[in-house]
Amino acid sequence: MNEYINLNLENIEDEHICCAIGDPKHQVGVDSKKEWIKNKLKDGHVFRKLNARGKIFIEYEPLETSWVPISGENYEYIYCLWVAGSFKEKGIGKELLEYAINDSKEKGRSGICTLVSKKKKPFLGEKKFFEHFGFKVVDNIEDYELMALKFEESETPKFNDNARNMKIDDEDFTIYYSNECPYVEYEVKELSDYAKEKNIKLNFIKIDSLEKAKNVPCIFNNWANFYKGKFVSNTILNANALEKLLK
Repeated sequence: MNEYINLNLENIEDEHICCAIGDPKHQVGVDSKKEWIKNKLKDGHVFRKLNARGKIFIEYEPLETSWVPISGENYEYIYCLWVAGSFKEKGIGKELLEYAINDSKEKGRSGICTLVSKKKKPFLGEKKFFEHFGFKVVDNIEDYELMALKFEESETPKFNDNARNMKIDDEDFTIYYSNECPYVEYEVKELSDYAKEKNIKLNFIKIDSLEKAKNVPCIFNNWANFYKGKFVSNTILNANALEKLLK
């Protein structure tokens, strides 16, 4: 039987948070992510992981306090569900999702939702996996889709109007990011150094509050790229990836 751990204020300093496990260059990002989780626990944030050394976890919280430009009453929002490497195809993803669904029902929620895409994109869940559990597409912006599993008749979650813009006034390469992901701090530094070396104008907009998160001008889970005023992707970039995009 698989053993799982839910992070809390008592154990978070001693537990790894899966994503950037064993990679010293991401330690600053890991520390920032842990602080982010600590501040979110009061909102009902849940980070549940397999008690093993690997990238196996689910992360969710009430939609009302989730750092995404999505609105809806009495729903939970899944930020991330990740089962990697040798742990795949062992039913762990099913167990993690079923826990989140049952936990949401026990809390009296009306449903649970998450962000996916028509074609698989990095850092987003697998649409077919969620469909298997009864999730249905309830809203979309271009290739990005909001899927929800309703437990009862209720108002359907939807993207906020500002998220439908998918454009900004600034023509320079602009990145919106938050500490919801431990990878971002390292990449922000790497991209900043690269931009300085190449004399490229690069703007970073840090999402560090619920208000900012609900009002971003695009779909957003933890990172969003804009170039020449248009949304490019949700992919977390390194210097090589940015160079390719600029070319």
